[in-house]
Amino acid sequence: MKALFWRDLALAGRAGGAAMLGLMFFLAVVAVIPFGVGPDLNLLGRIGPAVLWIGALLASLLGLDRLFQADREDGGLDLIVLQDFSDLVLTVLVKTAAHWVITGLPLVVAAPLLALMMNVEPLAGGAVMATLLVGTPAVALVGAAGAAIAVSLPRGGLLVSVLILPLCVPVLIFGISSARAAVTDPDPFWPPFLILSAITLVFAVIGPVAAALALRASSD
Repeated sequence: MKALFWRDLALAGRAGGAAMLGLMFFLAVVAVIPFGVGPDLNLLGRIGPAVLWIGALLASLLGLDRLFQADREDGGLDLIVLQDFSDLVLTVLVKTAAHWVITGLPLVVAAPLLALMMNVEPLAGGAVMATLLVGTPAVALVGAAGAAIAVSLPRGGLLVSVLILPLCVPVLIFGISSARAAVTDPDPFWPPFLILSAITLVFAVIGPVAAALALRASSD
C-alpha cells in the first residue's frame, strides 16, 4: 500500500496541473468576491471564512473524476477489482489519500494567505486552515464513491460533482461554523470542529466501502 501511495503521487506529479488547477480556481473564487460585495473591509472579514470554505470545497471537486480513470484506461482497474473486498477497500483509501495530498493539501496551505485578501484576522485564518485540514479529506473520501460510480462513463466529471455535493453540505456547515466561532469566541470553536472531525471519520469508513462496491458493480 505504501508503494501504491507513492506511485499515485508520482503519476499525479508526472501528469501535472491537478494541484495548480485547484489552487488557481481557489484563488479565482476568493479574488472575485471583493468585486461583488464592495470595498467594505468589515463585511469581507465577516464573510471571509465562508468564502474560503466554499472556494476550497468547489476546488476540491476538480479532478475527482480522474481518481480511478487513469487505472481504467491502462487496464489496472481490472486487476484492482479482482482483490479481496477488504484489500479493495484499503486500496481505495490509499488512492484517495494520495489524491488529497495532491489536490487538497495545497488548498489548506494556501488558505491563510488567501485569508489576508479577505481581511480575515490571523486567528480566523488559522481556524480556517485547521478546519480545512480536517474537512477536505471528507470531501475526497465521499468523492471517491462518486468517482467510482462515474468511472465507466465517458464524461462523468459533472455527475461526480452532482452526486457528492449534497453530501458535502454538513462538512461545509460545520467547517464554516467552527471558523466563524474562532473569530467571536474561542470556546465555541471546539463543538463544531469536533463534529466536523467525526463526519470525516464516518466518511473514512463509508466512502471507501461505497467506492469499492461501485467499482465491483461497474466491472460486472
